[in-house]
Amino acid sequence: MLERTIQEAESRSSTTNKTVNFPINAWYVAAWDREVTRKPSAVQVADRPLVLYRTEDNRPVALADACWHRLAPLSMGEVIGDDIRCPYHGIVYNPAGRCVSMPAQESLNPSALVPSFPVVERHRFVWVWVGDPLAANPDLIPDMHQMDDPAWAGDGETIELDCNYQLVMDNLMDLTHEEFLHTSSIGGGGLSESDFTVEHDGNKVRLSRWMIDIPAVPFMKAQMRAQHGYDGNVDRWQLIEYGFPSVIRIDVGVAKTGTGAPEGDRSQGINGFVMNAITPVSATKTKYHWAWMRNYDLQSQLLTSQIKQGISNVFKEDTAMLQAQQQAIESNPDYEFYNLNIDGGGMWIRRILERALEAEGRPVRL
Repeated sequence: MLERTIQEAESRSSTTNKTVNFPINAWYVAAWDREVTRKPSAVQVADRPLVLYRTEDNRPVALADACWHRLAPLSMGEVIGDDIRCPYHGIVYNPAGRCVSMPAQESLNPSALVPSFPVVERHRFVWVWVGDPLAANPDLIPDMHQMDDPAWAGDGETIELDCNYQLVMDNLMDLTHEEFLHTSSIGGGGLSESDFTVEHDGNKVRLSRWMIDIPAVPFMKAQMRAQHGYDGNVDRWQLIEYGFPSVIRIDVGVAKTGTGAPEGDRSQGINGFVMNAITPVSATKTKYHWAWMRNYDLQSQLLTSQIKQGISNVFKEDTAMLQAQQQAIESNPDYEFYNLNIDGGGMWIRRILERALEAEGRPVRL
């Protein structure tokens, strides 16, 4: 059963500026589905260099990006049928990583193989499991159904950041920073003074915030004017859900104040989902895959483009802050983080990740 845990999380906090290692028995987004083609592409997920490509029947494949022979990057090679050929000496591997052709050899060396990784294509992303393949259950992929549900429309992109992936999740779980960092777009509205609740259940964390009868922030005000011809006060919501290991889905919106949004009637407002899949590349590099999905004016490609550009500009402000924060952490390796009430969601995520690392028998990296 879910339980309210703001005070509990605060009292149990011992979170410091430790750079936590990444759980490997987990699904991470390796790329957008549109980025994986018949041409090999190099990615890195949780310190593991991978090569991605598609077979003739369009199935995504993920292999270690290093040839068994001399470690040449397979991502520089060529896809032939369902297989990939090393660009250095022509050794060919099938989608399972097994060598199927070895030039100038009458027989194949049975040790000639490269690691292959479980892959699932879902929610417009290609997901990779870099841990124990026997534990790779696709049902563990967090819900992001708005990404490919016809009742929702939108788009997004990938941001590459020079910071640890947990800093990105801290940022997304504590949206009070909008009031100060994003004053010209989505900030304001008394975020820092509004009440909220944090709940946790197993590997899930939920943060809920409602702001009643307030002026709409610039981004939401423009959407309300366009969709409802309304400029008055609104009821605003931010409902954040974390899914293991690093997916955060944020239900956001506003409605004409007093029209029943807190009780479930959002018909007099606008509703969006900020979809976030945060992939650790290394201890200090992150790929942040995001999209903003809406359930109104679904056919307008112009609106999709305008929202994407606007949110992209907002995230540029986050990028600058997070990278500066990472630099400060590296300059102060012994400094401990101090936690406020607003950090409750992020603190629970850190505990979930630490428990996962302990279960894998892998240490927390200081």
